[in-house]
Amino acid sequence: MFYYVEGTVALVEPALAVIDCGGVGYACSTSRTTACQLKPGKRARLYTHLSVREDAVQLFGFLDPEELSCFRMLIGVSGVGPKAALAILSESTPAKLALAIITEDERVLQQAPGIGKKIAKRIVLELRDKMSREQLETAGSAAGLELPASGGVNHTQEAVAALLVLGYSQAEAMRAMEGCPTEGAEAEDIIRWCLKKLAGT
Repeated sequence: MFYYVEGTVALVEPALAVIDCGGVGYACSTSRTTACQLKPGKRARLYTHLSVREDAVQLFGFLDPEELSCFRMLIGVSGVGPKAALAILSESTPAKLALAIITEDERVLQQAPGIGKKIAKRIVLELRDKMSREQLETAGSAAGLELPASGGVNHTQEAVAALLVLGYSQAEAMRAMEGCPTEGAEAEDIIRWCLKKLAGT
């Protein structure tokens, strides 16, 4: 129903942002990551997700499409609700979260309040299953890479796979990698560089 809301920031709280759009204030539940970047009186655009339940209608908003994509992925995991998803996104950037899923690093998820080992493991397993080894190999081949014999992946390949997890197509991921300074760079740095390029900034 709503793709985004754009207007003047009327109010900012740790988990809430109110955007005034032509005299109508849209209350958007959000992550601390987004909230910290909003300034009252300044204009902003939040990409939104509308949740309609029998007992509540709630609008969620995020500064970046990647953060919205991560939110939707997280609430799609069995047992993960909006509150838990926002807690995770308040502790992890989309790049860090996608990389944690690819590398099966549950500790990153457990940094969020209320996220224990059991739910962290479920998130990693369910979302990691969406990225098969075949997809990793395809992504690596397209980037001129090869999987090591041990079955691991290098930082560049991890970055490509993370972009796929974030919802970008393989073609978009490959274009984003063009010209990326990968030598000596960590996977998260490569992902952030690619996301900025994809956003046109």
